[in-house]
Amino acid sequence: MQPLLHELVATVAAPTTALAGPDGQIRAEGVQGVFHADRRVLSAALLRLDDREAEPLGHAAAGAGTTRFDSLARWLGGPAPDPAVRIERTRTVTPGQVDEAIRLGSAAAATVRTTVTVDLAVDLAPIDVVKSGGAGPPLPADGPLTWSRDGITVTATAAGAETDGRGRLRWAVTLAPGAATTLTFTVRVHDPAAVVHAPTRARDWRPAEVTSGDRRLGRLVARSLDDLHALRLADGDDVYLGAGVPWYLTLFGRDSIWAARMLLPLGTGPAAGTLRVLARRQGTRTDPTSGEAPGKILHELRRQAFVLAGGLRLPAAYYGSVDATPLWISLLHDAWRWGMPATEVADLLPHLSAALGWLDGWAGGFLTYHDTTGHGLANQGWKDSAAALRGAEPPIALVEAQGYAHRAALDGAALLDAFGRPGGDRWREYAAALAERFRAAFWVDGGYPALALDRDGRPVDALTSNIGHLLGTGLLTAAEERAVATALSGEPMSGAYGLRTMSALDRGYAPLSYHCGSVWTHDTAIVATGLARAGFTAEATTLIDGLLTAAEAFGYRLPELHAGDARSALSRPMPYPAACRPQAWSAAAAVLLAQAVIGLEADVPGGRVRLRPLAGAPFGPVEARGLEIAGEPVDVRVDAAGAATINGLAAGLRLH
Repeated sequence: MQPLLHELVATVAAPTTALAGPDGQIRAEGVQGVFHADRRVLSAALLRLDDREAEPLGHAAAGAGTTRFDSLARWLGGPAPDPAVRIERTRTVTPGQVDEAIRLGSAAAATVRTTVTVDLAVDLAPIDVVKSGGAGPPLPADGPLTWSRDGITVTATAAGAETDGRGRLRWAVTLAPGAATTLTFTVRVHDPAAVVHAPTRARDWRPAEVTSGDRRLGRLVARSLDDLHALRLADGDDVYLGAGVPWYLTLFGRDSIWAARMLLPLGTGPAAGTLRVLARRQGTRTDPTSGEAPGKILHELRRQAFVLAGGLRLPAAYYGSVDATPLWISLLHDAWRWGMPATEVADLLPHLSAALGWLDGWAGGFLTYHDTTGHGLANQGWKDSAAALRGAEPPIALVEAQGYAHRAALDGAALLDAFGRPGGDRWREYAAALAERFRAAFWVDGGYPALALDRDGRPVDALTSNIGHLLGTGLLTAAEERAVATALSGEPMSGAYGLRTMSALDRGYAPLSYHCGSVWTHDTAIVATGLARAGFTAEATTLIDGLLTAAEAFGYRLPELHAGDARSALSRPMPYPAACRPQAWSAAAAVLLAQAVIGLEADVPGGRVRLRPLAGAPFGPVEARGLEIAGEPVDVRVDAAGAATINGLAAGLRLH
């Protein structure tokens, strides 16, 4: 079975992650270990004093890349009511390297002597093996504290330590009364064949800061930005966000696009990098095995084929996503509106044409998916688990994919017009025709759009969060947006700590189902923002407050998802035990929530900036400093009465 994650502590500097127990120990079990570019490069790091494990006291993060774990050695220092020997184990992760500093401090009245050991092990297990519940046998050392296989070399060094050469580090320690000493060791990885790499720039967006009457919002933004900084990956000079720790710390088309889109109020750099990285891997041929097609945007990139128990087998470069391509088009459009330089946009226009060409393959029908291989993803929307959509024969027309396609057609038309390219009118006609077909086929008796249509056009009528992604795509009329808001705002959908992925009244609902009743952070934030933009303030406020309450419970590091139990039943949300954390689009959702609260939208080519905060300032006065529009820093303030001001707008921009 897939190992559980919810009690582990992640220390991250992409593409390297350390996952440990709450006591700081890395044990040869589950998904614990140090991972680098889809390989586990350290499978154990066990600290002992006199062959005994210390008793854990607690842990605290000092940023995404540093965690301190404190413990007690109560058998040392003689009998006393208070513990005499305290161990402070500080783990710092940088790309390709883990440094540990172990400080032993004594408050004993007499001299303390102890032997400290750290036992290291390496298995170089691939991430898919670990995700399937497997592990590799410990590798024998090639030399003193050196392990290698498959072109990857792991080395350990430890100042002042004795070593047996196989993985044990040993220090003899003597502490005078009141004294302390610090022991250190370092693990480094050399991996020239890695397909993901660390960025070289220190920063890729402005160090924004949000303060508000509801302090949870600012705390969430601060922690999330720190996590996002740690999740950055690079392809040459272009930076994008790895999807999440530990399973998806690589390039994921949909996830990386959504995260970059959410970060646009901080600058267009992450969006531009993501667009170019994906454009370089845009499909050029038709290959059913990988799902590649001309113009199609990549779904995920791996070091090697990704194989899971149960029959899933994905090639290293996999294109099995129905939505990454229209989302790429809309990211290009939105980045242009936030001020991405026109020359950079123009450079991507050939890729825009190719992406629109792929979208054109569904003219006259609906955007659908169908894995014909039997070992790819059966479901190819963001809810891509096998259970997310059951009982429907493919090809499947997923509801939100139609909204994305509609928005992409309009966004593509706007870009073609702006850059003097033909075809804008045709794509507006494409969007209008799609909206008519959607209206005729998707709406069900409950007064909301179906989750999907099957191969025969029959609707899958479960009430799900997917329909919230239609808000703001232009696919719905104002009356239809109100119907969607009504369907989503009731207790069965909005009664958890965020938006449930499926109604609690649906027979498929389960609060710990991955896609059928849990709450996903990014999903809730996208829908809440859509509600806010459409004027449904109360409905948006309920969802935002639910996520802020969840954020507080999870130490402001929101997970990929959490359980969908009712707020009335539990005083805090329960974790989903296999959720990634940190996760790029969950962290980036904090910026999207802040944007929804202050109501900031930019149209740099049109010379307009819109500022329409949530009515009544439900989260108190809010100040967002260090945002960016058209490459210039701006500050936004919303007072307790909901009046908004903005400072720093570039010349030629006016508040609308």
